[in-house]
Amino acid sequence: MVEISPLRRRMIEDMTIRNLSPATQRAYIHAVAKLSQYFRRSPDKLNLEDVRVFQVHLVENGLSWPALNQTVCALRFFYRVTMRQADLPELIPHARVPRKLPVVLSAGEIGQFLKAVRGLKNRTALTTAYAAGLRASEVVRLKVSDIDNQRMTLRVEHGKGGKDRYTMLSQQLLQILRAYWRLDRPRRWLFPNQDGNNPMPPDALHAACRKACRVSGLTKRVTVHTLRHTFATHLLEAGSDIRVIQVLLGHSNLTTTARYTQIADTMIGRTVSPFDRLQIEIVPPA
Repeated sequence: MVEISPLRRRMIEDMTIRNLSPATQRAYIHAVAKLSQYFRRSPDKLNLEDVRVFQVHLVENGLSWPALNQTVCALRFFYRVTMRQADLPELIPHARVPRKLPVVLSAGEIGQFLKAVRGLKNRTALTTAYAAGLRASEVVRLKVSDIDNQRMTLRVEHGKGGKDRYTMLSQQLLQILRAYWRLDRPRRWLFPNQDGNNPMPPDALHAACRKACRVSGLTKRVTVHTLRHTFATHLLEAGSDIRVIQVLLGHSNLTTTARYTQIADTMIGRTVSPFDRLQIEIVPPA
């Protein structure tokens, strides 16, 4: 086995000076030792390409993303502080957690889910979340005065980032909200808590969503945000402009909205291939 004790001592001294905890020190030493053992050479004799090969090895062996990034921190510390190499540490890349695509319901699954919601207020609130693409915090803070049946819009105050915006009010949602108002008679808040003076807490909406998910029999995990994802995806599949969807959702960055193009399945079938625009015939060989 390669002798790395002098380097180990130097590294421990450096970590002590930097006030790293004993647990972090052990993890850092272990990471550098694993690098050395993998190549059977002292780590001060390894270069950036060697470090990247080692990272690939760790990924292929199923090391978790947090453990991978802890290894990166250890190696950066070793080369920057202990080995006094200014440039190499910044070239050692952190592992990026793969971004999962959101769960999206079909039109039939949306109907199945909403029918399973118990309670008039809960069902109306979750219907609004889907029909207007709202976050849970935005749904519960809707006021009766936010409904504009002339312009067919819902006003969303203090959305994410403290921004106000308008989103769509569908004709069907308007009829549902009118029926709900006639039965429940909310005053200020559209979906008030039990005393009627404050909005219902988001946790109550999340709980109603979880219960409906169990009752509905759907195999997909449904959250309030799933309804928002589904709203955006269904709009995109219906041919709505992605920039309009961006405004409706209140996204500051179009890139955030653009990820729905990866799950809008019907868009693929409707997209015309450039080959179809060519007026040519391919004669099969004789």
